[in-house]
Amino acid sequence: MVITSSRFVAAAVLLTVAAAALAHEWRAEVSIRGQLATQQRTVHELQARLDATQTDWSAVAAAAEASVVTVEAGDSLGSGWVAHSDASSSEILTNFHVVAETWSDGTATVQVRRGDHTSTGTIVRVDRNDDLAVIHVAQHLPALTPAAERPKLGTTVMAVGSPLGLDGTISIGVVSGYRSLGGSNYLQFTAAISPGNSGGPVIDSRGRVVAIASAKLVYPGAEALSLGIPVSVACESLVVCGPG
Repeated sequence: MVITSSRFVAAAVLLTVAAAALAHEWRAEVSIRGQLATQQRTVHELQARLDATQTDWSAVAAAAEASVVTVEAGDSLGSGWVAHSDASSSEILTNFHVVAETWSDGTATVQVRRGDHTSTGTIVRVDRNDDLAVIHVAQHLPALTPAAERPKLGTTVMAVGSPLGLDGTISIGVVSGYRSLGGSNYLQFTAAISPGNSGGPVIDSRGRVVAIASAKLVYPGAEALSLGIPVSVACESLVVCGPG
């Protein structure tokens, strides 16, 4: 068999084309792998940034726990939070309806429970119109800080309290509105509250109190309509809020 030079040339051309195609595919594969690696790094960096901006609500709850109490006033049970304290005493805010029966009986003494410790508190000031009361205890407890500004709609908040006496219970939702009902102004939020939550704080991601859990609207088919008294109502007239 005689192979002419033209066949050698054709074969060489085919080999060259095949090699070039393989080299192109290899370079394309390397490029795709590089792009994927870059994209994965970008995704990881974005996830890390997102994680850094998300609130650790477990840490917020842990920080607030020492400042939230259960209030027992006769047959009534509610929650409260330390609004002001100094070296030897503390003032606790709660709802007036939590202590109303005791106050009406002419008794100012209530029980304040924090964890396994129970102490005696004295009702020192009340505001029936705004459904607020201040309880004095002769011990230092860490005070929560009130928010300086009104939270925007959609702000995530957490209710802390003792629903049905289950102290240290938390629920998370968002600020869903501002309402004027029965002559009083309320912050509306979606975090679940139940009997026993009354008087407990509603706090933001920085652990600042934005409202005092007070009531919820109950209607067939309606859900997540919790109401709180804006913290400014209490801190402007009833108690000097914040650490002493």
